[in-house]
Amino acid sequence: MNPLNHVAIIMDGNGRWGIKYKNSRNAGHRAGLDTVEKIIKETLKQKIKFLTLYAFSTENWKRPKKEINYLFNLLETFLTDKVDNLHKQNIKLKIIGVKNFSKNLNKLLVSAEKKTFMNKKLQVNIALNYGSKIELINAFKSLLKSKKKINENNLNRFLQTKNIPDPDLLIRTGNTKRLSNFLLWQIAYSEIFFEKKLWPAFNEKDYIKIIKKYKIIKRNFGKI
Repeated sequence: MNPLNHVAIIMDGNGRWGIKYKNSRNAGHRAGLDTVEKIIKETLKQKIKFLTLYAFSTENWKRPKKEINYLFNLLETFLTDKVDNLHKQNIKLKIIGVKNFSKNLNKLLVSAEKKTFMNKKLQVNIALNYGSKIELINAFKSLLKSKKKINENNLNRFLQTKNIPDPDLLIRTGNTKRLSNFLLWQIAYSEIFFEKKLWPAFNEKDYIKIIKKYKIIKRNFGKI
């Protein structure tokens, strides 16, 4: 059985689900947040130590301003209402990406990270305003500036995911087969599962099914 320490998820399909079932993309984002809570809870049950969720990419700024504002208001509400409960469950929150949001949202993000910093049971990394290409460019710039030898270990020290193990498993919902500029360096040897269900329809049973499949895959890492 393969050990499973870190799951990364591209949560795709909120808008399409919202249009299909509620005639509103925003309704899909709201329903998607319910799925986030379910998957965090199941990740705890599975005793997985790291969960990384792709919430908002650097490319998502191209979306309509009203939708972006709704997403950030939804996130503010989540942080206001749920962080205390996550803290009680010994969950650590970490933001990867650039905190370039409203003053209030930035404050809530920093506060959530600070409050949960010492928690050990599960680390939930939320990728916000995150893009892997710019992360790698900035990491290489920092590495060159440091004058340290250019190698894999030294580059890892300048990534936003430093001190976080690479994902063992990457899941993308929404019946789309692409990586969308997410953790391109870190998922070099991740097992990748593309799920047909849209994110709000994805549930604990679907998650467990993928985990079970992952655990019996033969992982060679270049060996025979």
